Amino acid sequence: MPKDTKAILLFDGVCQLCEKSVQFVLRRDPKGRVHFAALQSEVGQALLAQHQLAKSDFKSLVLLDNGQAYLGSTAALRLLCLLPFPWPLFGVFLWLPRFLRDPVYYWISKNRYRWFGQKESCMLPKPDWQDRFLS
Repeated sequence: MPKDTKAILLFDGVCQLCEKSVQFVLRRDPKGRVHFAALQSEVGQALLAQHQLAKSDFKSLVLLDNGQAYLGSTAALRLLCLLPFPWPLFGVFLWLPRFLRDPVYYWISKNRYRWFGQKESCMLPKPDWQDRFLS
């Protein structure tokens, strides 16, 4: 893992919505603050085990930042806070209690394959983004 990595986003590698989310972050993170790994990958599985998180039944992306693991709406909102303006403005929603935020996040998560599709295998990053993916 790169020493200068500020955050790692673990995402469902076969989820179309998750892939689009990764591409969204890649295009808006010119400083390369966020690195990526599929939850299903060896690196993803090792990081999940290291943080004592479930290694199957992926209901959430996982944001690892400064030694902390974040799930659900907290992970998504904290991820936006790592991007340049105006995305950190969404951090205001972190003030809402998780019991109000998470049901919306997990409702989308539950329906993501049906609404956005599922792939047979994990995405292959473009060559210029290759160094952002942990292997």
